[in-house]
Amino acid sequence: MIVKVSDNIISPLGMSTAENYAAVKAGRSELKRHDGLWNLPEPFTASLMDRNKVEQAFAELADNERYTFFEKMIILSTARALEQTDIDPTSDKVLFILSTTKGNVFLLDKREMGFPEERVRLGMAAKQMTDFFHNPNTPIVVSNACISGVCAQIQAMRELESGHFDYVVSVGADVQSAFIVSGFQSFKALSVEPCKPFDANRCGLNLGDAAATIIYTQKETVDDNDWVVCRGAIRNDANHISGPSRTGEGSYRALRAVLCDMNPDQIAFINAHGTATPYNDEMESVAIERAGLSQVPVNGLKGYYGHTMGAAGILETILSMQAVDDNNILATKGFETIGVTHPLVLSNQNQPTEKRAFIKLLSGFGGCNAALLMKKGGAA
Repeated sequence: MIVKVSDNIISPLGMSTAENYAAVKAGRSELKRHDGLWNLPEPFTASLMDRNKVEQAFAELADNERYTFFEKMIILSTARALEQTDIDPTSDKVLFILSTTKGNVFLLDKREMGFPEERVRLGMAAKQMTDFFHNPNTPIVVSNACISGVCAQIQAMRELESGHFDYVVSVGADVQSAFIVSGFQSFKALSVEPCKPFDANRCGLNLGDAAATIIYTQKETVDDNDWVVCRGAIRNDANHISGPSRTGEGSYRALRAVLCDMNPDQIAFINAHGTATPYNDEMESVAIERAGLSQVPVNGLKGYYGHTMGAAGILETILSMQAVDDNNILATKGFETIGVTHPLVLSNQNQPTEKRAFIKLLSGFGGCNAALLMKKGGAA
């Protein structure tokens, strides 16, 4: 069975998993409106890191001048996850996987000096990370739009099941920039107000900075406190370059694949993508109902962090594990009135649960969809 060893989250809400979970449970958010940032002509709302905090923390590890801010984020999160273990990152039995959509894309701006142009390539950023930890293996980069973080965890499962590695370190991260924000603005996808997942008045998404790390290993037997990745699925409905399927086809198929013969009554909640765009939230409601899961509670975490892109699948999986550990279904911040045609069980207040499993659901551009079934204490 594939079991979580340790984790970490670095975001505007905190520099550890515990800090982040406490902030979300308390209803905190760092989503703020930005006017004129990066000389962009339109305002936008996002959750952005305090860069000084990251710089100070990273200075305890290495020379700040050698790494981009994105690279510092992934190295720092990984280091903090490794600190909780006795894993030797220099071993050839340890594999690193990087989930990101844009990496060092800010280096395309010719005004950004001091780093070679090749560092804009995602593989080069991943190599900076493995070199830092003196790991001999070639890192794997997963960049599949918004589902990258779940894809990275599914890849970790496959690598461990192959028997080639004892541990897989999956880190997801993205850092916002003028390039990214202007791209989403061109789609008219951003809200200048804090986002409202699944709400009748939702009008777009927010963006956010974050890095999050999960370390997995394989065990023959598990105890009651182990978190197990039961099943993962990736399904592409090839619907449209940016628009989700109106029938939720790919998402529905991913849900059915991970659910298999598990009774929905055993599931505490579905942690949905919940971007607060009109089409994504509607599509997820269709897929969830088609999968026979309309009575399972649903929540979304974008109202706390915004869309953290390559980090989202890992960050939101970690927080969902923390919530089940705490017998809690986290509130969907920003939600007030149901705004999808297939009603879901949603709340803007934390809710109690005694169940020990959840589904993490993501969708992305190009018709890609992914789901994970996680259970505490054993596989389904």
